[in-house]
Formats: sequence, C-alpha cells, structure tokens
Amino acid sequence: MRVIADLCVVPLGVGVSVSKYVAACERVLREAGLEIRLHAYGTNIEGEWDAVFAAIRRCHEVVHELGAPRISTTLKFGTRTDRAQTMDDKVRSVEEKMCD
Repeated sequence: MRVIADLCVVPLGVGVSVSKYVAACERVLREAGLEIRLHAYGTNIEGEWDAVFAAIRRCHEVVHELGAPRISTTLKFGTRTDRAQTMDDKVRSVEEKMCD
C-alpha cells in the first residue's frame, strides 16, 4: 500500500540548532529511495508503507546514534484505495482551484 506522510523529527537535549540531525534524517530518507520534500517544519514522504515506516525508524536510530538522548516526532499520514495519488497530484489539485 502506498502512503504519503508528513514527518517532523525533533531531537531533544542537543542544543538550539538541530539542522545536522535533520540532514542526517534526510539522507536516510533519500537513501531509502523515497520521494521526499523537505519543508520548513518537516518532510513530506511518499512511498510504499513498509519502506516509509522502515525509513522513519532508521531516522530515529541515526539521530540517537548522533547523540540525541530524546526525540519527539510528529507524524501525519494518509492512504487511498480508490485511486493512486502522489504529492504532486495533491498540490496541483489545490493550485488549480486557486485559479478559479
């Protein structure tokens, strides 16, 4: 089953800047071969269910390996069975309606 997810991984106890941890997680997602889009407060991910959730788990492992003692993660995700839909499809649908 395909899934589109919005992931926000926040390492705790590592100081103010978290960009090195976010970059490590982005590398994990990219190496997993997933369609990803970094945005200001997280990452959109598109792919097969098992691959997406395995990569999210790996993000946690890598961020802990980098020294983060705690991680707080926000995850939203959705699936469809009526038709295939991509992140691009969802954005395009809204943008088309804005032109009306």
